[in-house]
Amino acid sequence: MSEIILINVSGQDQPGLTSSLMGILAEYEVDILDIGQAMIHDTLSLGMLVKVPEAASMSPVLKDVLFHIHDKGMQVRFTPVSEEQYANWVEGAGRPRYIFTLLGRRITADHIGRMASVITENDLNIEDIVRLSGREPLYKSSGQQSRACIELTVRGQPVDLDAMKQRFLEISQQFDVDIAFQEDSIWRRNRRLVVFDMDSTLIQQEVIDELADRAGVGDEVRGITERAMQGELDFRESLRRRVALLEGLDESVLEDVAENLSLTEGAERLIRTLKTFGYRTAIISGGFSYFGRYLQRKLGVEYVHANDLEVRDRKVTGRVTGQIVDGERKAQLLREIAAAENLAMDQTIAVGDGANDLPMLRLAGLGIAFRAKPLVKQNARQSLSALGLDGILYLIGIKDAEAADEVVRQNDASARN
Repeated sequence: MSEIILINVSGQDQPGLTSSLMGILAEYEVDILDIGQAMIHDTLSLGMLVKVPEAASMSPVLKDVLFHIHDKGMQVRFTPVSEEQYANWVEGAGRPRYIFTLLGRRITADHIGRMASVITENDLNIEDIVRLSGREPLYKSSGQQSRACIELTVRGQPVDLDAMKQRFLEISQQFDVDIAFQEDSIWRRNRRLVVFDMDSTLIQQEVIDELADRAGVGDEVRGITERAMQGELDFRESLRRRVALLEGLDESVLEDVAENLSLTEGAERLIRTLKTFGYRTAIISGGFSYFGRYLQRKLGVEYVHANDLEVRDRKVTGRVTGQIVDGERKAQLLREIAAAENLAMDQTIAVGDGANDLPMLRLAGLGIAFRAKPLVKQNARQSLSALGLDGILYLIGIKDAEAADEVVRQNDASARN
């Protein structure tokens, strides 16, 4: 009869350890049923689930492994696994798998502990934990923004998805972190299109408020904007009312406002990295196309859809032309762009902050409420507030190291060409 053994090796990493260890096991024709390795601060933790073909050869195998590992100055532990235990483990592979992502400026034991408690309460089991963020220095230069992220792979079916999400929202608000969870599938790292709302998402400002300030009607317009973003007013009507107050504004003001727009933290890094990995990007905005096209030139975005602010004789008329881009139109445009790129909806990501973004956030394969109003956070599947826009890279499973390596690779390729 064969026997199953779990072998755990730990200690200071040794070059060539895996090769030499596999050489010993190969002599006894050992099967590797499962294997995993982690490195934390040059300390190795290696686990192997092995099947020894003949029980009679068990002692020589373990003895040879034990001597070899001790000779390396490391520790090893052997744990027998019964056939029943193994069968239960194999059966567990069919359970649903979720990816949980914890993001913040810093991550503490308390953050992880509270998150893990909610996972346990929902009868889920953590299978793997990895760090997606880069190695953080102990001391940072003035003004340098930190970011931290870990990703957990979890098996099981949550007891109550809505209740679990609510608990995570409460933890997020209390500790200024974000907790996202999504079903693990072939689509998670196969997204190919990211669409952004513009105002208060891709840029920090609400452009119409900036224009209104120049026109001397800032308070009136800002009040209408806020009510629209909270979902208290119909977007189309609110847009018409706000634009009407801009009548007579000189066209030169638009250029000045565009040149003084502030990109949201992480926006440039996010879009640069997305393009490096072959993603397509789009702006779908309830704002104005004049500013969307300005950002398109600045960032290299492929698509822009927004409202056309009518200008005659170099003056704003107080009207918009063409079809208004409201919430339903945003969702429709997302469908159209995905179709033009021959993409399934599961391959799309939508990012926005206001109530008029909810239709496209719900439609997209991954909908992210970014620094959003409470109503939007409650109704979106994912929310991100603790980090900049480049935190989205973590939600699609891209590590800082992977992003940096790919940029270097492409720069080298460009230099050779």
